[in-house]
Amino acid sequence: MTALSIVIPVYNGARSIERLVNELSKLHIDGGMEVVLVNDCSPDDSWQVIQRICANAPVPVVAIDLARNFGEHNAVMAGYATASGTFIINIDDDFQNPPSEVRKVFEHARAHPELDVVYTHYAEKHHSWFRNFGSWFNDAVARFMIDKPKGLYLSSFRCINRFMRDRILEYTGPYPYIDGLILENTRRVGRLQVEHAPRMEGKSNYTLRKLVRHWMMMFVNFSVMPLRISSVIGALFSVVGFGMAIYAIVERFVRHTPQGWASTVSVVLVFAGIQLLTLGLIGEYLGRLYLMQRGKPQYAVRSTLVAPRKRS
Repeated sequence: MTALSIVIPVYNGARSIERLVNELSKLHIDGGMEVVLVNDCSPDDSWQVIQRICANAPVPVVAIDLARNFGEHNAVMAGYATASGTFIINIDDDFQNPPSEVRKVFEHARAHPELDVVYTHYAEKHHSWFRNFGSWFNDAVARFMIDKPKGLYLSSFRCINRFMRDRILEYTGPYPYIDGLILENTRRVGRLQVEHAPRMEGKSNYTLRKLVRHWMMMFVNFSVMPLRISSVIGALFSVVGFGMAIYAIVERFVRHTPQGWASTVSVVLVFAGIQLLTLGLIGEYLGRLYLMQRGKPQYAVRSTLVAPRKRS
């Protein structure tokens, strides 16, 4: 079995992925390594570049071409399913995580066999303000929703062992959230500080729409906390409404003050808004359950290429 598999989800990475694989091939990994490239239906010519990499692969490469864009976490799941390494490291294709840090993370994981996962963190991050705000908000929500340990940064540059890989792959639903699956299965989590470099090519693929989609996976797929919050809000507003009803009755018979339509409409709008929000939340849960029951695929592989190490 290979010591290390490096899983790289590729999206708009045509200008960087070949150089990244060449840099990774220079690493000396005891026990050998392989690179798993997952093309998430990238709109540029990433798949053509990946095919060229396989034709001249300096290290063993497995290339997976997905039939459509499924999202980063789904692409990583496809990579995990193919990876044969004792340890598996995720790394993005944008060089913000220097390839030289891969060996550092691998050595740390191998030196601490009691850990199921090693998350990286940074002394200084070179993301945009929007991405940093998204990370901060994601961190706050994860602490509340999925009981994330305090001080743990959920970086996509992480290393897991074979045990954790097998536990993650037990999830077959269409909405995987890797960090949620990890924290559901283990608390043997380590941290390692690594370098974070400015982005060398293009711009971040994380848009507001994708960040909201990411948060919704955390909200709905890995916690019933939103339903509990809606129950608490509903109970709170019921108590407030009951109090307002008593006040209106007392005012009617004591002060003989007629009720105005403005206050009535305001109360109706508030309560109707809360009800619609709760119904929408319940509908989101039911909709996802329906799609899972219907068998919506987690990913669909169009083709796979395997390039063994070339003999010298």
